[in-house]
Amino acid sequence: MDTNELYCNSEFKPIGGLSIIGMKGCEEIASKIDYYLKEWRQSENGVIYSEGDGPVTTFLLDAKCPRFGSGEAKGVLNETVRGRDIYIISDVFNYGVTFNMYGMDVPMSPDDHYQDLKRIIAAINGKARRITVIMPMLYEGRQHKRAMRESLDCALALQELTNMGVENIISFDIHDPRVQNAIPLHGFEDFHPHYQMIKSFVRTVPDAIIDRKHMMIVSPDEGGMSRCMYYSSVMELELGMFYKRRDYTVIVNGKNPVVSHEFLGDNVEGKDVIVVDDMIASGDSMIDVAKKLKEKKAKNVYIFSAFGLFTEGFDKFDKAHEDGIVSRIFTTNLIYRRPELLTKKWYTEVDMSKYIANIIDTLNYDGSLSELLDPVQKIKKILESK
Repeated sequence: MDTNELYCNSEFKPIGGLSIIGMKGCEEIASKIDYYLKEWRQSENGVIYSEGDGPVTTFLLDAKCPRFGSGEAKGVLNETVRGRDIYIISDVFNYGVTFNMYGMDVPMSPDDHYQDLKRIIAAINGKARRITVIMPMLYEGRQHKRAMRESLDCALALQELTNMGVENIISFDIHDPRVQNAIPLHGFEDFHPHYQMIKSFVRTVPDAIIDRKHMMIVSPDEGGMSRCMYYSSVMELELGMFYKRRDYTVIVNGKNPVVSHEFLGDNVEGKDVIVVDDMIASGDSMIDVAKKLKEKKAKNVYIFSAFGLFTEGFDKFDKAHEDGIVSRIFTTNLIYRRPELLTKKWYTEVDMSKYIANIIDTLNYDGSLSELLDPVQKIKKILESK
């Protein structure tokens, strides 16, 4: 039985009427989440109910952040939120959203999205019963530790949100989950798209043989070993790792450039290799890893990444696919994707909307998230049915 069925069809009661706010740029995924929740919560005669509201047509709440010509903005709620259990979905990396400032179209930066999120929380003004922020890719998540005289932006943002009344923060594939130590007395959940990635892979590459003789999991660096260990354990595959040798005497675009990748692991010759990482930014490191694997005579290289930023476009990935270096890339719809990406023959999108709907549904009924955090049994079923 799915988690949502367990709570929706029992004596459990929601802690408050459910409302979902999709921040600007999150309309598509918010609409999909709303669809699943309406499917699960409708009665036998097709009527959808919300605690304290009676019949409803949607769980989406009308909230806006209009802007003045100077670029300033304000948060506005067009519906009551008193006593409600509110879930705010915010994609702070959606550069596809623009606003007009002094006659110019300006793309929204992560800082702009974050400020809009705070505006909506401020507009709620303490009237909601509970506020949960779902931020798929954590704001300033890569600035999670101090190496010198630096700001700790992620920790500051988490503390600021909880001080404004946010009770729970939900994110995915966090760069370093230890950042949750900044808010030890509040809810903080780090989910992973393990199940959805494997399911999409099995459906997209049905001919792949998933066993130790034919497949291997590889981490592109030492920082990603924990997520790769999970994949290798549940899929029962060998694990390898690349070590990044960096030039610490130079800083390029805010980081020390990678000099080379050194591989640590068993022989990959003739095997399909799945490279797992949290994000694809420029893609240079990922393609370099794939080239090294092909030089070692790997059969196919598949890439799993929760977040496909593709900050320098798709040309290098087009060439890598044409040259047989990368067979297919899997990323989620948790953040903004350029429409062009969906047309690429090397790309598969992993839909996470049903998973998020399940998380919201479970939390609204104050249920346990344990099964959703660790879907081992569901993954086993997929692999057994292959």
